[in-house]
Amino acid sequence: MSNNKPVLLAIYTLTLGAIMGTLVGEILGFILPEGVVKQFFLLSKTLSVGPGTLNIIMLQLTLGLSITLNVISLIGIGVAYYLLRWWR
Repeated sequence: MSNNKPVLLAIYTLTLGAIMGTLVGEILGFILPEGVVKQFFLLSKTLSVGPGTLNIIMLQLTLGLSITLNVISLIGIGVAYYLLRWWR
C-alpha cells in the first residue's frame, strides 16, 4: 500500500493544479477586456466520457466524467508538476 502513495500524491497534485489553473482562467475571463489575449487564454478543450448506466433491479446509477482544460489550466498543471518535483 505504501508504494501507491507517491502515485496518488502526484495525481492529487496535478489534479489540484488543473483545478486552480481553471479557476484562475475563469477569473481572468471576467477581468480581461475582449480581444485576442482573452480568446487565447480562454481557448479550451473539453474531454468527456459519456454517461454509463448501471441498472440493478432496485438501483439505477448513471456516471459520466467531463474535463475542460484551457491554456491557464495547463500552466497550472506545469506549476503543480514543478512544485511536486521541488517538494520531493
